[in-house]
Amino acid sequence: MKRMTNLFSFCLLIPILLHGSAFAAPETPVFAAAASMKFVLQDIAEAFHQDTGEEVRFSFASSGNLTRLIQQGAPFQLFFSANTAYVEQLQTQKLTQHPKIVYALGRLALTTMAASQLSLDGQMQGIHQALQEHRLQRFAIANPQLAPYGKAAQQALQNLHLWAQLKDKLVLGENAAQAVQYTASGAVQAGLVAYSLALSSQLSNDIRFVLIAQTLHRPLRQTMVLLNGAGHTAREFMLYMQQKKAQGILEHYGYDRP
Repeated sequence: MKRMTNLFSFCLLIPILLHGSAFAAPETPVFAAAASMKFVLQDIAEAFHQDTGEEVRFSFASSGNLTRLIQQGAPFQLFFSANTAYVEQLQTQKLTQHPKIVYALGRLALTTMAASQLSLDGQMQGIHQALQEHRLQRFAIANPQLAPYGKAAQQALQNLHLWAQLKDKLVLGENAAQAVQYTASGAVQAGLVAYSLALSSQLSNDIRFVLIAQTLHRPLRQTMVLLNGAGHTAREFMLYMQQKKAQGILEHYGYDRP
C-alpha cells in the first residue's frame, strides 16, 4: 500500500515532558483522545470550562498510538478511544480505575474536495465508476492497524467489493484527522473518514461528503475510561460527557447515542 508522510500538522499533540524513561505529569489534566474526536471534544471542553471553571487539555492521535503511550506511562487521566478494544486491553493490564463507558457511536463519511467532479453516494457507486474509468488514483483512510476508523473503512470497502481495487491506491493517515485532511487538501481524490470531522465548520468550505450506512462496518463504539492517577477534574469531565449539554454537542457532530 502507498503511504504518505505527514503533510499537515492537523492533529496537534500536547507536548509531553520526558525525564529519562518517565513521563512528567502536567498541572492541567491531559486527556488522551482519538483524533476523530478533535473538534467535538474541544467544544465540550469549552462548555465544561464555562459551566465549572475547570480546564482540561487533550492529546489527539490514533487510538492505537495513544494506547501505547498509556502503556509506557504517559500521565493521561482519561482516555477516549474510538472503540472498546483498546480500552479493554488497558483494563486487562490494570491501567484503568473505572468501568468503561460507551458514550456515543461513530459514523463514516465518504468525502472529496468541494470542487471535485466525483459522484458521491452512500453505496459508493460513483467510486466504482471512477475506478472503472481510471479517474481515481489516490484514496485516503486512516491506518487500519492503529485507528478504529481506518479498520471500519476497510470493512466497508470490503463489504462493497472495493477493497481489492483500492488497496494499491490507498494513502494511509496516521489517524482519522490526517485522513480527512488529505482529502480537504487535494492530496487524494476521495477518502472514507470520520463523519464527525467531515461535519466540522473548519472543513465545511473545503469538502463534500455523504454518510455511509452503519451496516457496512462493525459499530464504532466511542468508549471512555478513567486511567490510573485520574483526579477530580477527570472524574467530573467523565460525568459531564454523559449529561445533556455534552450529548447535544455529540449529536451536532453526527454521533449517535449508544
